[in-house]
Amino acid sequence: MNAERFDALVVGSGPAGSIAATVLARGGARVALVDKAKFPRDKACGDLIGPRGVQLLSDLEITVPGAIKVDDMIVVGPTSRRVRLPCYPGNTYPGHGVAMPRADFDTALRQAAVDAGAEAFVDRAADPLWGDGVLEGFSLSTGTDIRADTIIGADGASSRVATAADLVDSRRVLWGFAVRAYVEETVDLPYIVLWEQSSWRAFPGYGWLFPGPDGRGNVGLGLGTLSSRAGAATAARELPAFVRTLRDLGLLASAASAPTLGGWLKLGMVGTNPARGRVLLTGDAAGLVNPLQGEGISQAMSSGRAAGQAVLADPARAARQYRAYLANTYAPYHSTTAPVHAALLPRPRVVSAVGRALTAPAVGSLLAPGWSIFWNDLVDGAQPTVPRRVAAVAAGIGRRATARGRMRDWFTSTIGSGSDCS
Repeated sequence: MNAERFDALVVGSGPAGSIAATVLARGGARVALVDKAKFPRDKACGDLIGPRGVQLLSDLEITVPGAIKVDDMIVVGPTSRRVRLPCYPGNTYPGHGVAMPRADFDTALRQAAVDAGAEAFVDRAADPLWGDGVLEGFSLSTGTDIRADTIIGADGASSRVATAADLVDSRRVLWGFAVRAYVEETVDLPYIVLWEQSSWRAFPGYGWLFPGPDGRGNVGLGLGTLSSRAGAATAARELPAFVRTLRDLGLLASAASAPTLGGWLKLGMVGTNPARGRVLLTGDAAGLVNPLQGEGISQAMSSGRAAGQAVLADPARAARQYRAYLANTYAPYHSTTAPVHAALLPRPRVVSAVGRALTAPAVGSLLAPGWSIFWNDLVDGAQPTVPRRVAAVAAGIGRRATARGRMRDWFTSTIGSGSDCS
């Protein structure tokens, strides 16, 4: 049996893991980057990277050839009314995102990590390795034992690292499931569809139609299932009906979508302790997915960078520093929006009413600029404009409305209060 020792073991080489490995390797650490898949490999995803993710790639000087710029988004309400959400440049991020198939995007990020000096293993992290009761690494399925001073879990919503380190309370996790297909049509703008399966009975999530750089459209459904993982089949079963709705709306001409791909999401950080001891969780493994609109790539990359920086700064205190970063950067938003998500999901008529109100002719156009900033978690770093003030007011109302809930108590006790999360 082979045995190797590294400064850091990163399990999972998606956006979170590859960025963490890149930062660590560039900083002089010896890094093992383990993934069970051979790249390129596909992922169920909308294939959009938000403005903060674009800025992070620029900061790290990582190029992803072939990506196309995406800015404004159209929200289609339950009554077919449409509202355009503008994408404003901020002081700390550009006024656009990018679209790129995950098969290509993730391959580019993994290659950046390898180019920086990370040692890649195409293997499965099978059995945890312990030393004095502390997780020290994993035995890979091919027989190699890898031990490290720090372990970064970047292995998705069903993280093996998180389970081995006992960092997940399954009773609290807010699960989501997404199913995606490609259609052979050019799509001009991203569309979010607040879909009703029947009148005043909202689908427990939303549908999308996003552009792609290769002349194809990305179509999918994402739904929330709260703490249950029994609803995955719903999204796949309803996707053909959703595609028919897109045709009825005039957004698609194709009668059917290509083969689908699905995957689980952990929403809003709830139920997952992101760091303890020598183990740090990033991206989906930490639940860093927006509870309102499902974006996770920008948060994954940002958490990967923060985890890598924390380890380089002080390995012995990396978990504490990383938790402080999450408490200040993501906990204020997630501790507000996760309770809202959990409260609305079992109430489809209320969700329908909210969707209809937000896309009503007068209300929708008035609120759209601020809605765009708040919904996409872009308040911090936004330019001091009226839409930014509207978004800040919405965030403040949300914080006050959820201040005394059990989820807020969990955030404070498990992750920390941060500067705005109290």
